[in-house]
Amino acid sequence: MKINLITLFPSFYENFFSLGIIKKAISLNKLYINIIDLRDFSFDGKGRVDDTPYGGGAGMIIRVDVLYNALKSVKEETHSLIMSASGKKYNQEKAKELSSKDNITIICPKYEGFDERIVDFVDEEISIGDYILSSGDIPALVIIDSLARQIDGVLQNKDSLKEESFNSNILEYPQYTKPLEFLDKSVPEILISGNHEKIKEYRDEIALKKTRKNRKDLLL
Repeated sequence: MKINLITLFPSFYENFFSLGIIKKAISLNKLYINIIDLRDFSFDGKGRVDDTPYGGGAGMIIRVDVLYNALKSVKEETHSLIMSASGKKYNQEKAKELSSKDNITIICPKYEGFDERIVDFVDEEISIGDYILSSGDIPALVIIDSLARQIDGVLQNKDSLKEESFNSNILEYPQYTKPLEFLDKSVPEILISGNHEKIKEYRDEIALKKTRKNRKDLLL
């Protein structure tokens, strides 16, 4: 998989891509990240990419011509996303869908927003939640991490993907490790019983209870 990142802050990603799952996917040559500096497409040659909004209002808006030219610099066929608070909410189902793409381009806006006309030139607007962030770079990291986990061979244990939260609209069951007792908290006895059938029943039951408590919306 190749991911093109169109951003105003290329250095923002340096540490992230040298750690954990992302590093492993890159080292296995299963993931290639191409960072595109939006300022390379400045409309005035001085690095400016934004302008004042028509109709007035606070802040500056990233220009459509700048975004369009950056997007068109990706020569190969690509599935393009723009991070937007008004986009469709990202979830595990979308992660699975995007993981089937060979080439994805993520546009990361900044400032007060972007010229709405760029939406006509991208495939999707995506939001990671109902809150406002200072740029699209943090949401882009969320998406890249979730996609890297889906790439075959990146996770050592394939069963991890099956058991994780949201794969069946049920949160993952709680897990425990040593020590067996900590302060006044003990590991549930069923988990040390050795009865795998009963353990599975317990985990399914407790996962459903946890979902009802924390994320009722998943059960609708």
